[in-house]
Amino acid sequence: MPTATAPRWTPADIPRLHGRTVVVTGANSGIGFEAALAFARAGAHVVPACRGGKAEEAADRLRAEVPAASLDPMELDLARLASVRAFSAALLQRRPVIDALCNNAGIMAVPRRQTTEDGFELQFGTNHLGHFALTGLLIGAVTAAPQGRVVTVSSGGHRGRTLDFADLHAERSYGKWAAYGRSKLANLLFAYELDRRLKAAGHTALSLACHPGAARSRLISTGHRTGGGRPDWWLRLAYTGAQSARAGALPTVRAAVDPGLRGGEYVGPAGLGQSRGLPAVVASGPASHDRAAAERLWAASEELTGVRFAL
Repeated sequence: MPTATAPRWTPADIPRLHGRTVVVTGANSGIGFEAALAFARAGAHVVPACRGGKAEEAADRLRAEVPAASLDPMELDLARLASVRAFSAALLQRRPVIDALCNNAGIMAVPRRQTTEDGFELQFGTNHLGHFALTGLLIGAVTAAPQGRVVTVSSGGHRGRTLDFADLHAERSYGKWAAYGRSKLANLLFAYELDRRLKAAGHTALSLACHPGAARSRLISTGHRTGGGRPDWWLRLAYTGAQSARAGALPTVRAAVDPGLRGGEYVGPAGLGQSRGLPAVVASGPASHDRAAAERLWAASEELTGVRFAL
């Protein structure tokens, strides 16, 4: 059962963030936008990192809500390692210290198997490997912050999944939901392993994971549009009863700013089945705590991306 580290945590508990830099991938819509908006309202310098020219659109929408917002919109395509490297190099020139890196962007349930520019299965490559590489390239800036944090957004879809290390890119067998679930399991294995490595290296920076529960966002349609098709009928039905994207963003926001949280914790809605409600520390599936799998995934991710973490 989920347990909270505080009796209740609401938007009123967001501290002032003046002087802090927060990077949010996929900040142009849904949960990413709402998280970026919360950070901007609290006074943080926010870097909306989005693909396809959407970063400037996100900045315009954020300024419409917070005219005095401090923003630095930047282009980032997590499905292209060249873009991840270019983004990281440009960001480090502008912001050598990053207080929170929110690995939020993702794609879900692509109907037919597709690959990234680098040949990775699209969901695994975007949701996990892109963020793995991004975090590795920026980790020095995160550890340079007094209380730096990496927040990786997972999903309840990780439950019941395991990683097939002989077929990480689903070349032998592909199912849209299985591939999505494995990518979200990889997010958790990565987040927990990163926190263990930060601790072992003596850093004060923390790595946490979170999930939004059932929240309304473009995620349910983006993946299907990418592969051609419409979301499953049951997903469209569930969407009608889901909580708002603003509510779904609160676990991300809490994981990024709550000083009472510890590294290696998982934040999600405290309500029915972790589907809705205020954010609390919740439990993730057993497979996410498999340290041998986490270490194996880390080694595979280093080899695939060519990124090594300087811890």
